[in-house]
Amino acid sequence: MTAVLRAQGLGKKYGRRWALADCTLDIPSGHVVGLVGPNGAGKTTLLNIACGQLAPTAGTIEVLGDRPGSGPGQLAKVGFVAQDTPTYAGLTVNDHLKLGAKLNPRWDDALARDRIARLGLDPDRKAGKLSGGQRAQLALTLGIAKRPELLILDEPVAALDPLARREFLQILMEAAADQQLSVILSSHLVSDLERSCDYLIVLVDSRVQMNGEVDELLNTHHRLTGPRRDASRLPGDQHVISASHTDRQSTFIVRTTAPIHDPAWSVSRVGLEDLVLAYMSKSAEAGSRPVLEVQR
Repeated sequence: MTAVLRAQGLGKKYGRRWALADCTLDIPSGHVVGLVGPNGAGKTTLLNIACGQLAPTAGTIEVLGDRPGSGPGQLAKVGFVAQDTPTYAGLTVNDHLKLGAKLNPRWDDALARDRIARLGLDPDRKAGKLSGGQRAQLALTLGIAKRPELLILDEPVAALDPLARREFLQILMEAAADQQLSVILSSHLVSDLERSCDYLIVLVDSRVQMNGEVDELLNTHHRLTGPRRDASRLPGDQHVISASHTDRQSTFIVRTTAPIHDPAWSVSRVGLEDLVLAYMSKSAEAGSRPVLEVQR
């Protein structure tokens, strides 16, 4: 399958600090990709490199088979909604649509105006008078009407209330299905990604800790609970992601593709949020070394 984004040893350095380091990814097209990690993990840096706003310090990156920002044709294929869902406060909704039409050769004006009508936005109202949720929806409409092959969104719902977040994500999912968009959505809210994404990347302290299709990640990770046991006594094909112990009991989250036959263990599924937190904890304990890539 064609890769929508391919990075090899990608890094970005500011002075002595690496904002992104040794990032290697191969994301297949046709997915809604969730990029999750704590604040300061490097998510925005990765996305800004992917859309051509930053040049990497190290490594290579291709987006839709070409270098980000390499020319008008490549720029036309990528839509980007930044973290502050940028709009121009002094321009009306209609002004934004006219500007979008002038700047984007693949602009779909009928699509843009239909979405504005469905959202109930007054075309003559200035963006500065809109609510946060309405501005976010306007920014998303501009990104969708560009008719990109890849839509990149950097924490677009971070400042929205729960209802506005749900409405935003619902419209995003409709657009992804209708236009067969590939989407990369950054967030530190795992619950939002769980409802909308089928591919996940965990980024912690500037490094990729885990990536892969959500169903595969959930099917290959298990919680084991049983009598206290040292992790070194587990079979070699059970890779320990996190461990906790009481005086008599041990609980492990492990990655394995093999059946777990040991009758001493109670085996249960791991939810997406617990899995993400396990890798974040693993990263902290391991000094932020890369932990896992899961790809088909």
